[in-house]
Amino acid sequence: MKKLIALFAVSALASTAATAGVALSGAASVSYDDNGSAASATSYDADITLVGTAGATTFTYSMDVDQASPQTSAADMATTIGPVTVAADMHQVDESNLNDGDGDAKADTDDTGVTISLDAPIGDATIGLDNSGNVTVSGTWSGVTVSHTSKKAGDTTTASAAIAGMDVSVTNKAGATTWSMGTTVSGVDLTLASSKKITAAFGLTGNTMTVTHNPAVATATSTATTFSVSAVKAYSTVAISRDLTSGAALSATYSSLDDSLTLKASVAF
Repeated sequence: MKKLIALFAVSALASTAATAGVALSGAASVSYDDNGSAASATSYDADITLVGTAGATTFTYSMDVDQASPQTSAADMATTIGPVTVAADMHQVDESNLNDGDGDAKADTDDTGVTISLDAPIGDATIGLDNSGNVTVSGTWSGVTVSHTSKKAGDTTTASAAIAGMDVSVTNKAGATTWSMGTTVSGVDLTLASSKKITAAFGLTGNTMTVTHNPAVATATSTATTFSVSAVKAYSTVAISRDLTSGAALSATYSSLDDSLTLKASVAF
């Protein structure tokens, strides 16, 4: 009997050790959209994420489970070997390839790959190399974070900094520059982007209202790799969200684009 008890104790200890580095999380929601003058619709979403950690290695696996046949949505592994970090994206995303006016790619692109980063002793710089041959140099100097990626399709440079209470980010991609600025005024979080999109968030955590102005989208013709983009007029949204004592969150979003109201109940763990 003592041997059986000892064997059970060892078995239980081994089981506990095997699961100590595993974290499970998930989220689920149900939404009702009256769709303005169109027919109303109800939609669902449920996701599960499993993260396993062993020493300096982490594996993350996510599934979309709100369908008859659950599908993988992410599979990533990262490990650190001295000054070298290796990250592998092992999941090929099934992208939308519909000619529905929002500029979808005509064919899926392979977004799997491996990135190797070296924390090189060049000041505060980090050098990275991925399997496509792209080289990235990034670091923070005098409070300004700069990242530059050299690639065949055109270099990308991003700079961000917090200056006098304002968060500023500027990106130049293949010669085209975009920027965004964010600040807080009298408790209101304001964000302005070069696309002319403006967002204002009011309230405290767990009880917020967010007002967003979305700029008009111009028509764009199709290219060799992407479908055309249909014009969309400018519109605004108002979203009110509140955490409930039940552990769930309830939100209501109004959109002036189609005069629709969406009610959403969600939970995350």
